[in-house]
This record gives sequence, C-alpha cells and structure tokens, in this order.
Amino acid sequence: MADLQQTPTSLCCCRKSPPVPGSRASAGGPGPSRRPLVDVASASNFSCFSLKHLHLDLRINFAVKELSGWLVLDLVPLQPGLQSLVLDCHPSLLIQTVDCKVPGQTGLTSLTYRLDPFSDYGSALNISLPNGLKPGRLIQVTVRYSTTDGPAIWWLDSELTCGQARPLVFTQGHSVCNRSFFPCFDTPAVKSTYTASVRVPEGITVLMSASRSSYSSLDRVFQFSMELPVPSYLVALVAGELQHVDVGPRSRVWAEPCLLPVAVQKLGGSVERWLAVAEQLFGPYLWGRCDIVFLPPSFPIVAMENPCLIFIIASILESSEFLVIDVVHEIAHGWFGNAVTNASWEEMWLSEGLATYAQRRITTQTHGEAFTCLETAVRLDALHRQLRLLGDNNPVSRLQVKIQPGVNPSSLMNLFTYEKGFCFVAYLSQLCGDVRSFDCFLRDYISQFKFRSVVSLDLIDFFLDYFPELRGGGRLPERGSVESQIITSDSSGLEFERWLGDTGPPLFEPDLSAGGNLTRPIRELCDLWGEGSPPDLTCLNPYDLNTWSSFQIVLFLDRMLDLSPLKPDVMSSLSSCYSALLAGLSAEVQVRWLQIVVRNSFTEELPRVRAFLHKHTSRMYTVPLYEDLVAGVMKGVAVEIFNQTQRRLHPNLRRTLQQILFPTNCSAPSIPPPPNAFPQPVATATIALQDVNVSA
Repeated sequence: MADLQQTPTSLCCCRKSPPVPGSRASAGGPGPSRRPLVDVASASNFSCFSLKHLHLDLRINFAVKELSGWLVLDLVPLQPGLQSLVLDCHPSLLIQTVDCKVPGQTGLTSLTYRLDPFSDYGSALNISLPNGLKPGRLIQVTVRYSTTDGPAIWWLDSELTCGQARPLVFTQGHSVCNRSFFPCFDTPAVKSTYTASVRVPEGITVLMSASRSSYSSLDRVFQFSMELPVPSYLVALVAGELQHVDVGPRSRVWAEPCLLPVAVQKLGGSVERWLAVAEQLFGPYLWGRCDIVFLPPSFPIVAMENPCLIFIIASILESSEFLVIDVVHEIAHGWFGNAVTNASWEEMWLSEGLATYAQRRITTQTHGEAFTCLETAVRLDALHRQLRLLGDNNPVSRLQVKIQPGVNPSSLMNLFTYEKGFCFVAYLSQLCGDVRSFDCFLRDYISQFKFRSVVSLDLIDFFLDYFPELRGGGRLPERGSVESQIITSDSSGLEFERWLGDTGPPLFEPDLSAGGNLTRPIRELCDLWGEGSPPDLTCLNPYDLNTWSSFQIVLFLDRMLDLSPLKPDVMSSLSSCYSALLAGLSAEVQVRWLQIVVRNSFTEELPRVRAFLHKHTSRMYTVPLYEDLVAGVMKGVAVEIFNQTQRRLHPNLRRTLQQILFPTNCSAPSIPPPPNAFPQPVATATIALQDVNVSA
C-alpha cells in the first residue's frame, strides 16, 4: 500500500475568516499532540520507549482452545540506563521465554522476567534488559507465550456458531482486553504498525484488522500486514468457517455460509455509498479496505471499529435501521478513533462523541435530516433517562472522567461518552455558525493529527486557531438555543472546562425539530396510554405501529418503560394491542417490550422472556432484562435462565450477570467465575449499553 501520510491540506475557503497573522493555524498547525506519560489503566512503562512495529506468529489449536507462538517488538529506548521493559499482560497468558536482539550483537540474549500483579483486568510483565542499551538504537524483544481463555479471546464450539459446522474464535480488544491476547503497551497513547502469521487447521479462514493479507495453502498459514500505525486495542482476529462476497470496490462482507446471503442482501452497495459520503465530509478514507464480518450472537457488544475489518453482531441484521446506524458509526470511526485516537481512556469521548457526530452527518446526507433527528431523539431520551436515575452530580456523567487505579476503563463506556460528547461536538459546530465550515475543520483536524493520539486540549486549541474570530466578545449560548454571539477568549476556556469537567446534562443540545413529524405521533400515543386507564381503541386508530419505523417504535416503548409500572388493566390492554406485532420485530424492539413485561410482572408473557434470553446472548440484550428481573419479583426466574444459558455466554458477560444475580458472592453455584473476567461495571454502564451502539 502506498504511503498515506499526506501533507496537511490547506484550510478550506468556506471558513468565515482567515487565521490571524502569526497564529499557529497560519503557521502550519499546532505542535505535537500531548501524549500522556502515564496511563493509570496501563502497567507498562510505554513512555520510556518508541514502539516501531510488532509481529505476531501464532498457531490456533481449536482442540485445546489455545493460541501459541511468539511476539516480536521493535523498540527504541528513549532514555539512557533503562533496566527494564514493562508490558501489560494477563494471568491467562503463559510466558515461556523472553529474548532480546541488540544491534551489533550476534544471536539472542535470554532475558529474565517476572509477572507482577496490577489489577483485576491484567498484570505486569517486567523484563530485565541488557546493560548498556543506548537511546535511539533499535532492539528486538521476543516473547514466547500461549493463551487460552482471556477477556480478549472467546472460543465458540461449533454448536454455538450460526452454522454449527465448525468452531470459531474471535478477539475483542477494547478497551484494555488485548493484554490477554499478547503482551503489549495496552494504552491508546501508543500506536505502531504490525504484521502477523497465523497457522490454522484445514477449512478455517483467518481474518485480521490488517491492510494486506495472503494465504499459503501448502502450510495453511495466513499472513497479515497493517501498514498504518494503530493502538493495541485495534489489533483483532477472527477464525472460523468464513466466506465472503464483494459488495464494493474496497469492501466485502464476511460471514458463516448460512448468514452470508442475508448479510449481502441487507448491505448491498450501501457500504461504498456511505464511505463516499464520509470522504466528501471528512477527507480520504485512510485504511484502504472496509470489510465487515458478522459474528454469532455471543459477540459481547454490538460492533467494533477494527480498522479494515469491522466486527458486528449478526442479530443486527434483523433491523435495517439499526444496521444502518451501527455500520455507519463504525465507518465513522475510520476517521475519529482509528485515525485520530484518544490518548487516554479518561477522554473516550474524543473517539465516541466525534464518531457519533460524524455518523449523524453521514446519515443526514444519505437518509435525510428527519431520520437522523429521530435516531438522535432516541439516544438523547436515553441520556436524560440515565440522568434522572443517577442524578446530575454523578461523576460518570463527565466527559473527562477520572479513572481510579484498578477501575476497568470499559466500565466507564456509557451514554455520556457518546451523547454528551456528541452534544459538545454539535455545540462547536454551532459556534462556528456553518455546518459546512465545521466539516472543513474536521477534515483538517484529521489531516493534522492522523495516526496520532490526542487529548481534548489538542482539539480545542486547533479549533480556536482554526476559527480565531471565536476569541471575540460574547457569551455561551443558552441551553437548547443557538445564538450569534460567541464566547470570549477568556470565558472560552472556562466554558470548555465546564463541558469537559462538569457533571449533569449537556450545556447545549441540537435542534431536532426536523424530526417533528416522526416524533409527534409518539408523544401523542404515549399521552393516551399515560392517562391512567386503557384508552378507547378508536382513539388508537390513527397510530398504526405497522407503519412506524423501528426507531419510532423503540422511542414509544422507551417512554412506556418510563411510565412503568402500569396499572394491570393498562398493561393487559397494551399487550392485547401490540404484543403480537412486536414479537415479529427486531431484538432491539423486543428487548424493550420484554422489559415492560418484566417491570409490570406480566406473567402471561414470561415464556417470551425465557425464549428471548435463551436465543440472545449479547450484553446489550441480556443485561437490561436481568437487571429488571432481579429488581422485581422474578430473581428466581433470572437465576434459572442463567444456569441454563451460562455456558453460551462470553466470560466477561457471564461475570457481569453473576454479579447482578449474586452481588455478595461473585460466583454462581454451577460454574466458578473465570479469573480473566471483568470486575462489575458501575451501574450506569450496564444500563446504558442497552441504548448505545457500543464500539466497545
């Protein structure tokens, strides 16, 4: 692949005024991004080295569910006298040997090492280095290891796959899981290129998040090369009975054979259209390929933005609208999150908030403003539901979250990361007065910082240099409005600090009136059902859910959840009117209806709750229902369903559900909790995952 690190593009002519003379924008942009020297979620000493490249040579053994082989790190020491290399690791990794090759020396030097405890989600591999290493001179460190079950790796027996023909294994690195895949600097502050060789049994296809791949049938080895720098969490692998169909000049769909036809039918030529629109808005797509692989229902999240190879759960194929949103969101990560990455998990909004904004810019172009406003209304509704539950002072509602030592960053991924982050980006767009001008800003932001990791101040400084007129007089627009007055240079830092550091709701929300024709009937129907007694059926005639979109039905059900518990006669009437229709709709719709069933102890439909939890084993569907079952009078039912399905659950999800069901005893009676499982997320995370497109 050709070198894609182009020189920064010139500033667009659509800007409202040129940079002030002598500003950093007129001098070619800001200096280096502010990479933190410490990441509380990493045990490594990454700031002491420059990681140039990593190579994985692995063998997949499905019989014993093991990955084995070695890792080679190309490192440049940055300081004199370094005595140790500390990598993020995990107890599930079995380290066998560590060697080092130093320029000018022949052969390998065997190194001593030890494993030190770090947290519930990892450990520290402390490697003693040879004496006399010189700063700026490359060394190669090789770690031979094997791994079986870890937070990053999920082995599926053939009966748990969609086709039930061959076993499958996949990895999920976000946010700090890949330290159980290979020893690494497991921090988004560090990026490098990588290569991999993977040996597999006959009939197995391997895919990785890489820009190039090849296969040798003679020795059954897949070769991969990612020629652009990525953080460790974006190194991903899936292996199983996978086939593909090209759906565009740079995109193909991968899936098990039984899933492939419907996946291709659902996506068609849309991927290339979405890519083209994104390029018009944000500049060239940097990753070459944009392939999509559909994974079985046990994939623990909705989707993952691995560069060149998006992972997405197969159950999302049931809903065309959710499929659009989820795929477009992951495509948007190609610019925001993958190309320019948050340097710390404490500022995850830099990836998720910007990707959500970009997703909505794309869908506005491809599906219309009303569609985007409706989808945004669903998410912002969920955000305010969270705030009512948690209170405005809850620290997890900050955009800049302080991670305490030992707290898994994955537990902080919630609606605030996405939706409050989106509102901040939308606010910046409104400040510059023209959405097209802000598109140009984002395009140049990507050009300036591509393949680097940034903090919030990098974005804000670049924004104020790009729009120097915003340093003039004025004040913060009122919440929910857009005013022509602009904040002063002194108050701008204060207002940005409020956005990043204050708890509570967004200081500004975009105008969603363009979706009014879609949201108005929802509000009216909810008013009818919320009057305290069953509505007259003739009053319901104008509101035919058969004609509504999935997002309209979801918003209606979410608001009925807010009204629960309902009076028994209201719940019975609600079931009579809608239950049969909802049973044939997507899982996103069904899970909300079943939450209403559980919250109202509507035992007539309890068998549907059981059937749903036996079929769907992903976090976004299971956690909300289990939480509602436990909160009500049906904990015994929840325990029974869990005992019947736990062997089909991802280990991380299994642990979460164990802690929901057995809060004083984290292990369930049947299967002890795996040592590699996540600690219990904060309550907000488990609730929020229902309502958010987690890209982990």
